[in-house]
Amino acid sequence: MSDQIDNVLHENRSFPPSAEFQQNAHISSREQYQRMYRESVEHPEVFWDRVARDLPWIEPYEQVLDWSDAPRARWFTGGKLNASAVCLDQHVANGKGDKVAIRWEGEPGDRRDLTYRELLTEVSRFANVLKARGVRKGDRVAIYLPMIPELAMAVLACARIGAIHSVVFGGFSARALRDRIEDGQCTAVITADGGWRRGKVLPLKREVDEALEHCPDVHTSLVIARTENDVAWQNPRDVWYHEAVREVADTCEPEPMDSEDLLFLLYTSGSTGKPKGIMHSTAGYMVGTYLTTRFVFDLQPDDVYWCTADVGWITGHSYIVYGPLANGVTQVMYEGAPNAPAEDRFWDICERHGVTVFYTAPTAIRAFMKWGDEHPQKHDLSKLRLLGTVGEPINPEAWMWYRRMIGGERCPIVDTWWQTETGGIMLTPLPGVTATKPGSACMPFFGVDAAILDSAGKELGADQGGLLAIRKPWPSMLRGIWGDEQRFRDTYWSKWPDRMMYFPGDGARRDPDGYFWILGRVDDVINVSGHRLSTMEVESALVSHPKVVEAAVVGRPDDLTGEAIVAFVIPAGGVTENQSVTNELMEHVATEIGKLARPAEIRLTDALPKTRSGKIMRRLLRDIAAGRERDQDLTTIENPAILDQLRGNA
Repeated sequence: MSDQIDNVLHENRSFPPSAEFQQNAHISSREQYQRMYRESVEHPEVFWDRVARDLPWIEPYEQVLDWSDAPRARWFTGGKLNASAVCLDQHVANGKGDKVAIRWEGEPGDRRDLTYRELLTEVSRFANVLKARGVRKGDRVAIYLPMIPELAMAVLACARIGAIHSVVFGGFSARALRDRIEDGQCTAVITADGGWRRGKVLPLKREVDEALEHCPDVHTSLVIARTENDVAWQNPRDVWYHEAVREVADTCEPEPMDSEDLLFLLYTSGSTGKPKGIMHSTAGYMVGTYLTTRFVFDLQPDDVYWCTADVGWITGHSYIVYGPLANGVTQVMYEGAPNAPAEDRFWDICERHGVTVFYTAPTAIRAFMKWGDEHPQKHDLSKLRLLGTVGEPINPEAWMWYRRMIGGERCPIVDTWWQTETGGIMLTPLPGVTATKPGSACMPFFGVDAAILDSAGKELGADQGGLLAIRKPWPSMLRGIWGDEQRFRDTYWSKWPDRMMYFPGDGARRDPDGYFWILGRVDDVINVSGHRLSTMEVESALVSHPKVVEAAVVGRPDDLTGEAIVAFVIPAGGVTENQSVTNELMEHVATEIGKLARPAEIRLTDALPKTRSGKIMRRLLRDIAAGRERDQDLTTIENPAILDQLRGNA
């Protein structure tokens, strides 16, 4: 059997950038992109040396890339810099200290603006508090906070003193937090009494207290006063931040960090096994996030940028904290839910703060569609000039709605593909160059040598679905899995044993124009009668029907076809048992992409199991479709009650 993934979805619409956008873009012609891209993959040392010189080095590097110990890459060897100084000190020194860095809004409506000078002072004070509590260079610090300015401060304060931060999303359970503290051997935790979410207080310190019952090596729990809910207290471990910060100085010299010193750990869940502590080092990560932020979002001096992610995820690390601040941009940061107190909260924020660049996830876009056009229509979104998507492939109909309803059919959309492991964006349109196609991540970013291969390492032709591979190292690449070198090698570097190439676990195809289309995780491919079908393509066909809000497709064992397609569908207007609707949807898929893709079963539901970052947990749906009961790790699921409903036990 071939391991090629059948290409069944066709999308022919294309949207070139406007002449007005192109005129002012950093990269404004295909010829310019091709020239720069060619240099970046053929002469990477020359290309990345020129980029890296934009950063404020404490000591210059001696060598751009050392790949002699592959897959362990060493970038900018011998150099020293500090990520906090890249994000803050350089802008203050260059006369931009009075520019607003973070324009923050809490869910209850409270607001706070921080200039670059003010943020530098606050980060220095935070760093001094950590030092006063005995945190030193190389120590691991867990951060478990809501989306408040102190979250960005805590991250940058760790970077300033050389401590390795491990941010854990504030919606995770005490068990998930404990696992990450234990694995990273953290000695301090930064948290808050609580955080606001949909009008309710999330009791964060209570979760920390439960987690720390099993973490005796943690000597400090530093607590931010946010919601003023009652909390338990344990002296001398627990310390109020607002009390500790009164005792420290306003300045803190940044620690000179070697280029390859670890900047942070960030845990990502695999389909099986314990979470993986992805390791990112200082210089390569900063160079990569600096350049991707600048060019992918085409940042201009007067932009107001908003990435709606949480800093608990890699998107928040790269495109809220490090990338935007390294570029000196003004950005919006929001604490709460997109539908609190109403479904127009995001658009209200965009209008009031004059957001010009907006970066969000496909799962959020589909929620906006479900809530109705009337919500964005109530607001003036005319200042928006660029839209972006991140987190998973976006189906073409959601892309078109986003372009029409949010972008007013004038804003380019940058549909980005990347991972926790890659550190920064890998496949993307460049908004002043690329004629975008709905659902396509388009072209490789600079330095990304991407290809579609079969399992033998042979490069496949146009519209042949296969395995996505990255054939050369790039600066922001992961440096390993904390405490598990063999898992690092086995997971990412063993797919083609005779060649050192990175395998991200995704299937993809490349169309005749050279555009990349992500087909989803390889383990989400369904084999129906010898045809390997991407679940993403079947889901896109379902969502293109006006009666469907969202869909998730999985395979189940079938004696006749090997696997059968099972679709879990959220219908527009709510769930009712209606066989005519399911029959209509089955025929719609058959019409859109062929009879071989017609689902064997469609289950209507009012919700899907998702992680707290909004990704559909298809591994759970596969078990439900097959009638299997498994003891799986559910620490990352947002809505565990939906599992009983889908199994018919609710």
